[in-house]
Amino acid sequence: MVDGVKGSSSFNKVNYWNWGLAPQADDGVMEYLSEDFIFMPEQWGAGVVHHADLQPAGQVGIKDVDGGDNKATMATILLGSNEPDMTGSCMGNMMGKCTRACTDDEIQADACPVAHLNGEAAEPNPIGHCDCWTDAHATGVGFWSIAGCQDPQPLPKLWDDEICTREVMNAWKVTAAIAVSKGYKFLSTPLVAWNMDWLRSFVQEACNNCSNISCGCPSHIGWHFYASDCRPEELGGYADFQNKLEKSKAIMEEFPHIKGAIINEVGMLNCAQDGPNGGCIPNGPSQKFPADEQPGNTCPNTDELPNGLGTFLERILDMAANATTSDGRRVVKSFAWFNENQSGGTYDLRLFNETGAVNSIGESYIKGCSAWAASIAADEVVV
Repeated sequence: MVDGVKGSSSFNKVNYWNWGLAPQADDGVMEYLSEDFIFMPEQWGAGVVHHADLQPAGQVGIKDVDGGDNKATMATILLGSNEPDMTGSCMGNMMGKCTRACTDDEIQADACPVAHLNGEAAEPNPIGHCDCWTDAHATGVGFWSIAGCQDPQPLPKLWDDEICTREVMNAWKVTAAIAVSKGYKFLSTPLVAWNMDWLRSFVQEACNNCSNISCGCPSHIGWHFYASDCRPEELGGYADFQNKLEKSKAIMEEFPHIKGAIINEVGMLNCAQDGPNGGCIPNGPSQKFPADEQPGNTCPNTDELPNGLGTFLERILDMAANATTSDGRRVVKSFAWFNENQSGGTYDLRLFNETGAVNSIGESYIKGCSAWAASIAADEVVV
């Protein structure tokens, strides 16, 4: 897997990220990365990055969150906040149902059910609020309030509120200055879930009277992509991905300093979502292929997906690799499959089976990355 993926990287390394600023424990197991990996830090929230937590860019051999040694190299790009363009959901046993944190009044009235990352499905209070901080977390930063903003969930509609926009962008500019002081050469925009117009507005605002990353003008745009219910053709997933590529191309042509798109979450949702702001309730009644009825909790082989998720992954990689601007620049600079097991309302998207061997999805990832590497100059892309 490492050999198959890193050949498509201009650094000859596999990129790795985890929503945080350093390797951390996942289900109690620390993320140990070899020298084959380059770690891409992300400032998950919309506030100012903690100076002490952001390690120097380009450092070979980094620290995990507990201070332990890790052999990976720190990337020279800092990724922006996670999915600010939608309110999202509390993850775990209220996924798709809890769409906002409880108010102080609800907590005092004992009307704030606690969401848990594990356990039997549960319900938020009648208006969809829950405690999403004690034993769970939200899918994105759009779920949370922001100091200085009146709306309790201000980020999805950020550009409608000038005062809130100023608060958020001021914090971003401080984060950018800290990143530059640590040697970072590149910044991505926040990583949007679906709204490419939100992304364009961010670039326009961040680069107003600012032309480099030291004052907050990003060098890359960032976004996520998921199709639904193992039906990327029928439900329009492929068309949506192509639209995002076209919107990215348009942003790069309007703002020529933008070097390309970072797509660092790609996968398949285990739900039939009613629009981008609809709740993603896993194994819902409107699905054709709920994960809990499929062998391995993954997509079956169908007419749309003859090789299951492998078919989907190879086609998406091919679309990404062939997207270019009118002046010949490649649109996609980085691509990462969401290598998780039913996390955040997905199917089992892992590239390895329980014994650690590469599975059929993993074989498709190697195939797609190898094809990408063969089609481009070595210094054009990081995958």
